Amino acid sequence: MDNKEKLLKYAIYYLSKYSSSKKNLEYILKKKIRRLSDEKKVRFDLYNEINKIIKKLENSNLIDDVIFTESKIKFLLYQAKSKNYIRQYLLKKGISKEIINEQISLHYDDSQNIEKENALKFAKKKKLLDDDKDYEKKLSKMARAGFSYEISKEILK
Repeated sequence: MDNKEKLLKYAIYYLSKYSSSKKNLEYILKKKIRRLSDEKKVRFDLYNEINKIIKKLENSNLIDDVIFTESKIKFLLYQAKSKNYIRQYLLKKGISKEIINEQISLHYDDSQNIEKENALKFAKKKKLLDDDKDYEKKLSKMARAGFSYEISKEILK
């Protein structure tokens, strides 16, 4: 079995275990190539093969950035993450800004209070509603989690 087939099988195996974006899969395959061979020519050929593999997987509907984005948004909303956190997470995974904005607007148009609900869940989970901590520290914790100042102030009062 040559290295190109190994790379395709590895991509399919990876996608069977984990959901992934195209950019993330490209990163994973590049790491795999570095482990497969030390020769520069072989690596170069395999790096050129990555786009073909991703196209093949995309045509067979094994990888789709829109579906990945939608599922990650639902998952992160369930975990009470903020809109800013979700946006940054998806950008880090290599999803385009257009897809992110489209999917976030779909989920946040359904309910206008999602951000406040998630901020309240976050505050309860981190025990920020107790009065024993400093107010400034609570605000900074909410800000690091990606919630706006207005929402944080409203939840903590």
